[in-house]
Amino acid sequence: MYLSILILPFLSFLTTNLAGRYIGIYGCCILSTSSILASFLLALCAFFEISISGSPCLITVCNWFQSELFLASWGFYFDPVTALMLLVVLGVSSLVHIYSTEYLAADPHQGRFMGYLSLFTGFMLVLVSADNFIVMFLGWEGIGLASFLLIGFWYTRIQAGKSAIKAMLVNRVGDLGLALGISAVFLTFKSVDYLVVFALTPSAINDTFSFLSFEFDRLTIIAFLLFWGALGKSAQIGLHMWLPDAMEGPTPVSALIHAATLVTAGVFLVIRCSIIFENSHALFIVTIFGALTAFFASTVGLVQNDLKRVIAFSTCSQLGYMVFSAGLSHYSIAFFHLANHALFKALLFLSAGCVIHGVADEQDMRKMGGLIKLFPTSYAMILIGSLALVGFPFLTGFYSKDAILEVAISKHTTVGNFAHLLGCLAAFCTSFYSFRLTYLAFINNTNTYKKYIDHAHDGPILMVFPLLFLSLGAIFWGYLSRDLVIGVGSPVFGNSIYNNNYNYNLIDAEFLAASIKNIPFFCTLFGMLLSTFLINCWLVSKETIYNYKMSTAYRTFYTFLTQKWHFDQLTNEIAVVKFMNFGYRSSFQLIDKGNIEVFGPAGVAFNLQSLSKNFANYQSGLVSNYALTLMLAVLVALCFFLVVVLGLGASMFNDTFLIILFGYLAFCFII
Repeated sequence: MYLSILILPFLSFLTTNLAGRYIGIYGCCILSTSSILASFLLALCAFFEISISGSPCLITVCNWFQSELFLASWGFYFDPVTALMLLVVLGVSSLVHIYSTEYLAADPHQGRFMGYLSLFTGFMLVLVSADNFIVMFLGWEGIGLASFLLIGFWYTRIQAGKSAIKAMLVNRVGDLGLALGISAVFLTFKSVDYLVVFALTPSAINDTFSFLSFEFDRLTIIAFLLFWGALGKSAQIGLHMWLPDAMEGPTPVSALIHAATLVTAGVFLVIRCSIIFENSHALFIVTIFGALTAFFASTVGLVQNDLKRVIAFSTCSQLGYMVFSAGLSHYSIAFFHLANHALFKALLFLSAGCVIHGVADEQDMRKMGGLIKLFPTSYAMILIGSLALVGFPFLTGFYSKDAILEVAISKHTTVGNFAHLLGCLAAFCTSFYSFRLTYLAFINNTNTYKKYIDHAHDGPILMVFPLLFLSLGAIFWGYLSRDLVIGVGSPVFGNSIYNNNYNYNLIDAEFLAASIKNIPFFCTLFGMLLSTFLINCWLVSKETIYNYKMSTAYRTFYTFLTQKWHFDQLTNEIAVVKFMNFGYRSSFQLIDKGNIEVFGPAGVAFNLQSLSKNFANYQSGLVSNYALTLMLAVLVALCFFLVVVLGLGASMFNDTFLIILFGYLAFCFII
């Protein structure tokens, strides 16, 4: 059963891409969707057996690498964290597959697209179920490959190809850190198996190594390198640039990447390696990066005009919440927010896809407006998803986001207060741009073309059906699963997540004053009201809003945010341009076109041929030239014999010898 969960998506990919021309597009859609649904049903059985019945499962298929102490096997470990991740990944993926059968019905390459979706899901399952770092790294690179194929699915679009390449290259930077982290794990523990490494982690506490005359803590370096890998996949600040550009792919791709697969891989890695992070000194770095990402992405989302990019920056911001929650040693809350976020973010993306699909692929919110009557179902779904996203009371996002902010302020440390402050500011920004999206796309006066309005239509049943399930999850899942996932004393995670008792303060968070607990709600309410005043112009004249927006301070702030804090510009000027210049002028022109061509096989052959031609030029056919050459050769041989063999040295250069020498040379030239 467990291996079938992993194999079915790959079988679906191979069948649809190798035999798709024989089974047809409808056959590809039915096969891929049924395979993922079957895996999801098996994952439900696995969840009952593992999490409810408390029976984890370890499967070792065969050895993969074996060299002295290094042993990596094809092994899979199904523990409570894996069981819950399987439900999240396969649940969202199943609904995305159903949605895609209708969304890309007019695309001639729909069969290939469905196969890529199955491949993406399959590699994510390998990542979350691996029992060692090597198999996990295979799944890690596999989802990177699948994301490249899906983002650049419309390969005739130049921007789609550029976005796919950008996502691949930025993630390679993070993957370098993960590869170094896995190497450091093996050097420290002489194993890459999770169970061995995690069992030996307490023995490596305060263990150091020397590098350039400096002493470094081993566990801290390992945790930092693993988190470096998570920075790329989970789009944390510094390596976040690829995430907004990933919107060039079809909308189901965006929903799958941002909801349950690619971007959650980094958060899952931190949760999986919780015992390493808990015994290291790297948690404050994780918290700072997560808090900065949550605030940065939410501020940039304030000024985005592309419907999907607003939701994309929202994903980046929510990933920041998950990361700094893990940095505060509350991995169960981070996982709870990961699962909740998968539901309402998939709902938002798929609902946005219905709107884009119905208005001739228009994504600019400024060219929409007034769509509430034309898209009542999509409007209701986006409103539910937005309310869950901003943490509206008693919806799914409320239970996890407020829990994260409460444990942050209850830390009573500088890092905890810093994370709580930026988290509340991010909550305000999230509320503002979520209601801004609703006003611009649905409520404000229409600003689109008449032909778009005439042909606008809500999504068909196969596109609306997944939205209904996701909307129910966005409303009820947080309430129903709160005590199961983050309840005090809940045994659902067993020993799969390690918490240091000194860092665990969930009980303290429960006894915070109501005024402190309500700070996020007031931030959300203030963001909603400000959005209503500025975007919907309620109770404020349009002239007043116009004058305010034309002020110098507003335009400067707006430009700063539209430039994404100049991160892209700084990255291009500091890193990208220099690396490209090095790659062309130093690496290519100097090494490839220079030294390698000169001293390599082709260069040696060319130089030998040129040298042979130069020697051939001395064959002039004149006897006098040959005689002169012969005489000079005799002279050189005579001098060599006298100096080297007889050892006469400088004493032989007397007047008599010089007279004889010059006479001999004159004789040579006369001849």
